[in-house]
Amino acid sequence: MGAPLARPAEHPILLTLDRVSLTYRAHDRIVTAVEQIDLSVAAGDRLVILGPSGCGKSTLLKAVAGFVKPSAGRVTLDGRPVDRPGPDRMMVFQDFDQLFPWQTVRDNILFALKTTKAVAPAERMQVANAVIEQVGLTAFAGAYPHTLSGGMRQRVAIARALAVRPRVLLMDEPYAALDALTRQEMQDELVRLWRERNFTLLFVTHSIEEAVRIGSRIVVLSPHPGRFRAEFDGLPAGAAPAARQALQEQLEILLFERRSREPH
Repeated sequence: MGAPLARPAEHPILLTLDRVSLTYRAHDRIVTAVEQIDLSVAAGDRLVILGPSGCGKSTLLKAVAGFVKPSAGRVTLDGRPVDRPGPDRMMVFQDFDQLFPWQTVRDNILFALKTTKAVAPAERMQVANAVIEQVGLTAFAGAYPHTLSGGMRQRVAIARALAVRPRVLLMDEPYAALDALTRQEMQDELVRLWRERNFTLLFVTHSIEEAVRIGSRIVVLSPHPGRFRAEFDGLPAGAAPAARQALQEQLEILLFERRSREPH
């Protein structure tokens, strides 16, 4: 499939991974999680990283977030090296318990706005209420996390991240623990929010259907260690079911073919 696709000139490159490798120590050996990843993310992309469990997708996302340092290569945002976490890269995790349980929905968002200083104090309440409305939780603004469903808690986590106005929204399999219907609804809602707010999205999943539903670009990683395997353009809004099915089949063939070559 070759190198990553070049992006059109009208979409400037925002985030770059240049020959990034990530290793960690496991007992008495060094394990390579991902190896020699080259990737460019343009402003406004919805880029999905797709691969089997254990291929280093989440570790790669943590490197972009600044939580872990590459063992080789570098990550840059706007041409500047990423060497620590920052509010320009907000992350939404798979865990439902990423909210402060002692704070209400609104207070969770206000806390993020206060600590990151993303907006002026006089604007924080307005911004918090606006993002709560965008994710459809106005009636639950005063509720505590334990009273909300898993899907609602993920909506709050997304609202909190978007309230900070990050350059890139990072999402690590945020819908994996949801039931199928709620998961589909959340996927569609994420794309709707992207259209309304025009943010840049980097989304990790091992679900082919989810990748096709969300991605404007889909990058496929090989099984452990994760290496660049292929890249596909996503489908336009309103694409025919046959087109979706064809892309899913391409991705399934690619992933199955790669796995079938791995030693058992």
